[in-house]
Amino acid sequence: YINTRVLRGLQSGLSSDRLWSFSSTASVAARSYSHGKQETDEEFDARWVTYFNKPDIDAWELRKGMNTLIGYDLVPEPKILEAALRACRRLNDLASAIRILEAVKDKSGPHKEIYPYVLQELRPTLSELGIPTPEELGIDKA
Repeated sequence: YINTRVLRGLQSGLSSDRLWSFSSTASVAARSYSHGKQETDEEFDARWVTYFNKPDIDAWELRKGMNTLIGYDLVPEPKILEAALRACRRLNDLASAIRILEAVKDKSGPHKEIYPYVLQELRPTLSELGIPTPEELGIDKA
């Protein structure tokens, strides 16, 4: 997830290379659940990337996974979003891909610098897969 150190780095104008090295040197936070093993950020990210990379994922699983992920109090990491967008492409589901980008913009809330940063990180994937942004489609004005 986009943590507060990365957010502060974005606000101070750090490059994306510097941001990732900055965030990776930060202490690893653990997610706490009411029971069971604690999951690190890296394990959390890997679990979601694996989920969306399933070759036989169907449209229902894609939507269920995104709804669950967006329900958390975080903005998903670009690598998770890339896996989800690739799943959309495998399913030939452009509408879900656009909804994912809209959800990221909404989850960014008052931190207006997060969405452009995520788009910047996803730009090569969006171009490769032929997925336009809501802004390119003109549907962000609603």
